[in-house]
Amino acid sequence: MSDIQRHESNRRMSRIVVHNGIVYLAGVTAAVRDGDISAQTKSVLDTIDARLKSVGSSKQKLLSAQIWLKDIERDFAAMNAVWEEWTAADGAPARATCEAKLAAPELLVEIIITAAL
Repeated sequence: MSDIQRHESNRRMSRIVVHNGIVYLAGVTAAVRDGDISAQTKSVLDTIDARLKSVGSSKQKLLSAQIWLKDIERDFAAMNAVWEEWTAADGAPARATCEAKLAAPELLVEIIITAAL
């Protein structure tokens, strides 16, 4: 059994956990919170790219994605446009998208990723 590696950790959580060749990312929200859904989605995906790269993975190795939208009716199409531009043509993960009340009122999207190392 391989060791569990935790990155960017505090008492509450680790932003990245690696175990048995799998990378688990905690929910990622936008660094710039005053943008619309397209800007926030791009910000989230940029952070996901950086976190995956920091442990030797990439978006080409996505296994699953959980996407949480503040307003699915309003933002689903625009979020998908950014998502589809970002994902590798042959690397779409298993995915679910739901509506949820997020941690701060200005947040429009949060994405949780699991990827292969």
